[in-house]
Amino acid sequence: MNEQIVILDFGSQYTQVIARRVRECRVYCTILRYDTPAAKLASLNPRGLILSGGPASVYAKDAPRPDPNIFNLERPILGICYGIQLLAQYLGGKVEPGRKREYGKGALMVKDASCPLFRGLPRRLQVWNSHGDKLTKLPPGFRSVAVTDNSDFAAIEHRSKRFFGLQFHPEVVHTPRGREVISNFVHRICGCGRDWTMRHYVDQAVETIRAQVGAERVILGLSGGVDSSVAAALIHKAIGDQLTCIFVNNGVLRAREAETVREVFGRHFHIKLQYEDATRLFLRRLRGVTDPERKRKIIGRTFIEVFQSATRRAGKVKFLAQGTLYPDVIESVPIAGNPAAMIKSHHNVGGLPKKMKFKLVEPLKCLFKDEVRQLGLELGLPKEIVWRQPFPGPGLAVRILGAVTPGRLAILRNADAVVVEEMKAAGWYYKIWQSFAVLLPVRSVGVMGDERTYDYTIALRVVESQDGMTADWVKLPYALLEKISNRVINEVKGVNRVVFDVTSKPPGTIEWE
Repeated sequence: MNEQIVILDFGSQYTQVIARRVRECRVYCTILRYDTPAAKLASLNPRGLILSGGPASVYAKDAPRPDPNIFNLERPILGICYGIQLLAQYLGGKVEPGRKREYGKGALMVKDASCPLFRGLPRRLQVWNSHGDKLTKLPPGFRSVAVTDNSDFAAIEHRSKRFFGLQFHPEVVHTPRGREVISNFVHRICGCGRDWTMRHYVDQAVETIRAQVGAERVILGLSGGVDSSVAAALIHKAIGDQLTCIFVNNGVLRAREAETVREVFGRHFHIKLQYEDATRLFLRRLRGVTDPERKRKIIGRTFIEVFQSATRRAGKVKFLAQGTLYPDVIESVPIAGNPAAMIKSHHNVGGLPKKMKFKLVEPLKCLFKDEVRQLGLELGLPKEIVWRQPFPGPGLAVRILGAVTPGRLAILRNADAVVVEEMKAAGWYYKIWQSFAVLLPVRSVGVMGDERTYDYTIALRVVESQDGMTADWVKLPYALLEKISNRVINEVKGVNRVVFDVTSKPPGTIEWE
């Protein structure tokens, strides 16, 4: 990347949010460990550095500390919360425990409107605070440019060195004009343009993949989900037939899932696709299993077994590609250990055994979910794949409460297809996080025509969420609910009742497993 901002992560829960805000300024941004050597930073040639917040106190014995030489790189630096306190401590100021902690909403009074951080902003700003310590003495050459009721040094600057500090969090939505503060730092102070786009990322990623892989072959476990699909399209653009995608049909997929994947990737993109139909094996091992966690483990272990066998048939392969995203790589955690570079196990293709000694190719590991969707569109993937809703790894098996049988799978698959069709037709599917059907182990009496029925109940689950961590049920129009219910009952044999789940997360979960 020609222009980039580097964030040093000191364990803040908001570090990734800072990165999002910088990228919203159309400037590339990467997150590195707090103790990244200054020499490595210099080699990256960033336009500026941001020191994140963090849960520690700068005066604590085990506090995370950066390489002090970062202050000699002659790059603009913005310290946020813990970051402003680091600036102060390293450059001759003083930080002490505050008599009054400052958490939540606050009012910032800008004393010097000429400060480039606040250019174009009003003198009074709503901000969000989250700190117990406070700066009590400025380092030499610094001056205060903004205050709050609890701090005379809520924003500081050393204008000639281009060092700035903020005691509040400009990156969160609770600081309404905070994006403009970050934009001022990135554009006015660091001098970055607005050139970073998905087209630039594609070109750069293609070069990187080619340099890493050379003439070797790559395999990728293609699930049909957004992440693996985009990774497949990007890697194929870079190395063509050196990539082999392995698609495992585990028998608990959605309607036409296997056909769609084979159509899009095999016949449309002409990607070398190895199709493994292991439906009978998976369903045999799931027979009689009702506990959702056991279902997950059985499906996970069986997938590994099938995938291993498939890789042997794929021939000599050196690299394994994964659709790992940025939030899965960088996770801010308490600074007892490493605040970064923690990869979630569920992204490692079901936890593949160590004896499968592949080198990893992870072309999406610098992107967030919405950026991956943008990349997919840039690569020409159809909207139906790029914007499809999340789907659990164990598939329909965890949306069937009770035992998984071919008959029950058919009922749920058909009901779920109706839900998707009607949500798309009504314009709701792409507006929300998830909408799906759940087959309950409940049968009740119904009347259809002149006959009494004794059939299953389908629960309709529709939720809105930003990240899946919390969710609220969506207030769908009654007319849409009525249409979905009528179609499911009339068209799906074995169902005579539909109910609507109005539980938020928490206390419930998104899935019913």
